[in-house]
Amino acid sequence: MANGKISPFVKWAGGKKQLLYHLQKRIPPYFNTYYEPFVGGGALLLSLQPHKAVINDVNEQLLNVYLQLKKDAPAVIEILKRYDSLLCDVQYYLSIRREYNRKISVRELDAESAAMMVWLNKHCFNGLYRVNARGEFNVPYNNRRGGSSMDEENLRAIGRYLQQAEIEIRQGDFETACADVARNDFVYFDSPYVPISETANFTSYTKEGFTLKDHERLAALFRRLDSIGAFVMLSNHDVPLVHELYSGFRIEPVDVRRNINRDASKRRGKEVIITNYSSKES
Repeated sequence: MANGKISPFVKWAGGKKQLLYHLQKRIPPYFNTYYEPFVGGGALLLSLQPHKAVINDVNEQLLNVYLQLKKDAPAVIEILKRYDSLLCDVQYYLSIRREYNRKISVRELDAESAAMMVWLNKHCFNGLYRVNARGEFNVPYNNRRGGSSMDEENLRAIGRYLQQAEIEIRQGDFETACADVARNDFVYFDSPYVPISETANFTSYTKEGFTLKDHERLAALFRRLDSIGAFVMLSNHDVPLVHELYSGFRIEPVDVRRNINRDASKRRGKEVIITNYSSKES
């Protein structure tokens, strides 16, 4: 990898740090362009560091961090250093959160907004990114008073990778993001998961949420991409609906640890990795 080992700049709901080993073992032996329509924290992207990729998400503020790191990572780092130079308390946290929400409301996408998102992720409860119906970030303070909010060298390495590789950053619906996928391209879908129970339906990292109809659209897209000869991989919960939606494809269960769960006893579970091709793990 050109920039060594790099990792996500934020903790993200559905982040793939725990699943990464299993995903890496199932990467196609060759592919052209890499597509990740639900990029989130980008664990697989940053692990693979493909030379050519299309990344997409519906969260505009998240994508702004990628854009700002690509444009000028040192500028984001300097702002984070300024925030970290003061001891954090609840008033300080709320002042940063308030300014961040002001920027969201007027779509002020700059280096400061990117730094705020990274800083808030380190100082908010359980590393959650959650917004209300108005699209405002509303996660409470986690009582972390000091310490660095970043791995400076990791942010610099992400910036270098995004500059050196051919990375197209898109914002919008996953189907639109995949409109130009071609034969031998590799698409990894890490959509919001099908809930295990009614109370597990965590899709609040954008105000739009992700519905059953969206899961059905995603499964239909998976089949379309399979029909044109693309390599497609998807991860989700090991629940009956997922097996039904992706019947006929290779569905492999794996054990995972779920970091974002209030109940520590529920942080282990089964997920599945679904592919339309044979891998070295098969």
